Amino acid sequence: MHQNIGFQISRVPRLWRAVLDRRLAPLGLTQTRWITLYHLWRLGDGQPQCDLAKAIGVEAPSLVRTLDQLSEQGLIERRGCEQDRRTKRIFLTPEATPLLQKIDAVVGQARSEMLAGLEDEDVAQLANLLSRIEENGLSIQAREAQD
Repeated sequence: MHQNIGFQISRVPRLWRAVLDRRLAPLGLTQTRWITLYHLWRLGDGQPQCDLAKAIGVEAPSLVRTLDQLSEQGLIERRGCEQDRRTKRIFLTPEATPLLQKIDAVVGQARSEMLAGLEDEDVAQLANLLSRIEENGLSIQAREAQD
């Protein structure tokens, strides 16, 4: 059982994103765009570009193209940071709000379906266990980075 847990853990997020991608495609959103918008919405306006990249789990230069596309669509705007001129802060535009509400509805529905049959306590325990696994992984990375 323990031998397959890593594969299971890696399959679930891919499956989750595939379900969301298919449901969000009619809105004209690629995975990178909806994930970026959704994270920015959840984190709050004014996120530094590098912090947003970290939250999403991508390198900052990789995020630039997506931010360019979202800016061209009128969904975000970049503003300079008064404290650090090298930093760009990202803000949602009013045009993004209706789209984000649709994304949130799709995500909420998919979450309900994906977690069907699990009680609130089960979901809380799962979140706790995943957090511990994540912490262990981060500790391993930090330790190996020092070696």
